[in-house]
This record gives sequence, C-alpha cells and structure tokens, in this order.
Amino acid sequence: MKRNIVVAVVGLCGAGKSEATQVFLDNNFTRVYLGDATFEEMKRQNLPLTPENERKVREELRAKNDMAIYAKLSEKKIRDAYDKHQNVVVESMYSWSEYKYFKDIYKDNFKVLSIVVDRDLRAKRLSIRPHRPLTDQEVTTRDYTEIENIEKGGPIAIADHFVLNNGTLDELKVNVQKYIDYLTK
Repeated sequence: MKRNIVVAVVGLCGAGKSEATQVFLDNNFTRVYLGDATFEEMKRQNLPLTPENERKVREELRAKNDMAIYAKLSEKKIRDAYDKHQNVVVESMYSWSEYKYFKDIYKDNFKVLSIVVDRDLRAKRLSIRPHRPLTDQEVTTRDYTEIENIEKGGPIAIADHFVLNNGTLDELKVNVQKYIDYLTK
C-alpha cells in the first residue's frame, strides 16, 4: 500500500454501509464507528433502543455541541490508527460539517464512498432486517430528519466514489472490493 488513508462509508439508513464496511475490515482497515456516541448517550440516559430515541439523541448531541461533534468525538481513535500507518474506515459519518472536519485534517488521504439504493428497495430491506426493523413511514421520517436536520445529503452527494446496491450482497462486496483495490494499488 502506497499511503494510509481514511475512508468514510456514507449512505442513507439501510443503504448497506455496514456490509460495505465489512469489506474494508476484510482488507485490514481499522474501523471507527461514529454512531457509537449515540448508543453510549442513550445508555447513559437509560433510553430504550428505538428509532425515535436514536434520532432524539443524535439531534441533541449536535444541538448542544455542533454538527461536527461525532467527528470530533471519534478523531482520537482515527488519529491513533492513522499514525500507526493503518488504513481507517469510518462508518456512519453523516454531516457536511463532519466531512469538512475530516477533509481539513486528512486532505487527499480522506475519501468518501457513498452506498446508494433505490428508496423502495431500501425500505423493503429495512422492514425485514432482524436488528431495529423500520416501517415504511419510519424510513421516510428518518430520511427527512437526517437530510434536513443533520446535513446528511452533502457527504453522500460529494463522495469520491459511488456504489449502487440494488443487487445481491455478493455484488455489493465485489463493487466495494474494486474500489478498495483502486485506492490501495
């Protein structure tokens, strides 16, 4: 590998970010999950794990701090791996402010991979997932909230590379692997 890099995997809820991230892990990237801060805060507040509580906590953390709070809370973990010459995959970077925060620090060594899926297929997959399934209305509510309140559209739109995840899991893995091969050649 010529240089170590930080790659953020972005997409709307249910796009396949976790599956794409796994391909990076299979290629020896170190994973930093920005969403851990949400679950840690929910646990601290003794809140049940529901989509409504997740949204509430995400919005509160950003309102009390700023839109780059998740990047700031995770920067030490990223920096520790990066300084050890490890490649890093960042899962669940959402806001435009987080994107700018990381881009300012890592410059050209920071890349964004956007996983995109047709909306109806994404909603269908979310309705049957075993962990935190969502109804169609919950998907719509979450999408609107994330786009309008937490700047989620910016990083998805400005990504360095896009993978369409309308096919099988194996197809997703192949396409993510092609991007990793491109980055690390």
